[in-house]
Amino acid sequence: MKPLRTAIIGFGKIAADQHVPAIEGSGRFEVAASVSRQGSGPAPHFASHTDLLAQVQDLDCAAITTPPGPRYGIARECLEAGLHCILEKPPTATLGEIEELRRLAEAKGVTLFTTWHAQHNPAVTAAAALLEGQRIAEMRITWHESVHKWHPGQQWIFEAGGFGVFDPAINAFSIVTRIFPGPLFVREAELHVPENAQTPVAADIEMESPACDGPIRCSLDFLKEDGEEWTIAIRTAAGQQIELREGGKRLFVDGQEQAAEGPGEYPDLYRSFADLIDCRQSLVDVEPLRLVADCLLVGKRTEVAPITM
Repeated sequence: MKPLRTAIIGFGKIAADQHVPAIEGSGRFEVAASVSRQGSGPAPHFASHTDLLAQVQDLDCAAITTPPGPRYGIARECLEAGLHCILEKPPTATLGEIEELRRLAEAKGVTLFTTWHAQHNPAVTAAAALLEGQRIAEMRITWHESVHKWHPGQQWIFEAGGFGVFDPAINAFSIVTRIFPGPLFVREAELHVPENAQTPVAADIEMESPACDGPIRCSLDFLKEDGEEWTIAIRTAAGQQIELREGGKRLFVDGQEQAAEGPGEYPDLYRSFADLIDCRQSLVDVEPLRLVADCLLVGKRTEVAPITM
């Protein structure tokens, strides 16, 4: 089977570290071109997606790995050109944009895949199976990391539409919407916004669900320089303790680590992408983005010290 020629638009660290190895190891895709304003990426290289679409005529797919702000316009033009599109998380800056892209992909008969890479950890799949049909007593999400380590110099993340601490925390939301045995709703949130920023650097959130009898609490912190933590801890009504650690990579049940094997996040993303293309289907999951939007809608803003990038 001829590999699907794929352009990577917005070539940066995540593209180099994850998308390229997954594409090259898939057997179904090949990197055919790249786009980056910094001049990096596999050849042929272009400075804009419009140049790419004008000059490369035999593309099949686009992997769009830009920041969320410009993603809608880029994805729209790629879909209009008949390309299957895989979108990094979060898929767009707003819910309205992704709904319009969903409609366009359906009209054009091409695949649109909103990727939530953390959902593709084997431990997350195993946790979802354990929790299916269960009643929940309580859940605690702790998502603490250093913005200076993971986004050095990237001021856009604190500009309007940049998501702030929700850029990493949306990974937690993607996991809980995958594993939790019922809908989740944001009840209240306190958003800690630096005086020189538009997006929060930390947040304390309370959620609720008809499937849960007790508290659902989230602690998000983008200024954790040591002791970083990405944990989701759940106690079922039956008393079982289920914990995902290291961003969904490790699963513990009643304190004992469980074996969970699979191809890994991004290889499984591209396996799923190929399956969707073969079936001429799309997968557009907006629930993690909806939870972020709800936090921003109901959240109380508290101004904190300025952020230095």
